[in-house]
Amino acid sequence: MLAASGQVAYISEPLNVWHRSGVMRTPVAHWYTYICNNNEAEFLPAMNQMLAYRYHLCAEMGSIRNGKDLLRMGRDLTIFINGRIYRKRPLLKDPFAVFSAPWFSRRLAFQVIVTVRHPAAFVSSLKRLDWYFDFHDLLAQPLLMVDWLEPFHVEMESLPVDDIIGQAALLWVMIYHVVAEYRKEHPDIIVVRHEDLSRNPLKSYQELYDTLNLTFTPKVEKAIISSSSSKNPKEGTRSSVHTVRLDSRANLESWKRGLSENEIARIRTMTASVSPLYYSDEDWE
Repeated sequence: MLAASGQVAYISEPLNVWHRSGVMRTPVAHWYTYICNNNEAEFLPAMNQMLAYRYHLCAEMGSIRNGKDLLRMGRDLTIFINGRIYRKRPLLKDPFAVFSAPWFSRRLAFQVIVTVRHPAAFVSSLKRLDWYFDFHDLLAQPLLMVDWLEPFHVEMESLPVDDIIGQAALLWVMIYHVVAEYRKEHPDIIVVRHEDLSRNPLKSYQELYDTLNLTFTPKVEKAIISSSSSKNPKEGTRSSVHTVRLDSRANLESWKRGLSENEIARIRTMTASVSPLYYSDEDWE
């Protein structure tokens, strides 16, 4: 929705372990890779090249396996060319950069926005998609553990590998505990609730546009209305993981259909140390 302005170049998930090599040359070994002062030398040159819209065409050509990869290359190359020609601001959308947000803010002067979603909705979404999470991706990052996640070490190691509810709830707790902590030192980092964007998308996005100094045009308004209309599906499916067109208000209730009462009670208990920072008792009703 922020890219609907046409004023930014939309770059998707450079810290995804499966990111395209044409977008960023440096490989990423772990989900939720943590970048800080102590390891930035590994990532900073590639990040600077990406932000300067230097697309690595030869590297990308070598990784193409099918027609979908070819289409992605065309899309990304076009974004980079337009970004450089029209001097657009880069917009990185990357949930896997959440632990690195202070580094992006401090080292690269990013304006950082973090979206928080109701813990039960987050867990329900991962359950619906059947997305398990291997905590070894976090445990294998010593800097991340020392700086932020050591208090959760035992919990990460003790959860069964097939406990998707427990995994998702613990992941939510760790992410938004860290977000709350680093905002104490970086109050300029913006946190918006997914539910507020969904209930009143026009007002909420207009406020974001104003904060980011983007122009809220009739074209932007049309895109937001189209993506959140009540005519859209009420929730995504496993075959439409990345859809951006949903009935945003109806989607708010989907977790109540996707979880049992016992699962909801367990999620609330597991997230009780952090969820009150973002959600009231009424938000669980």
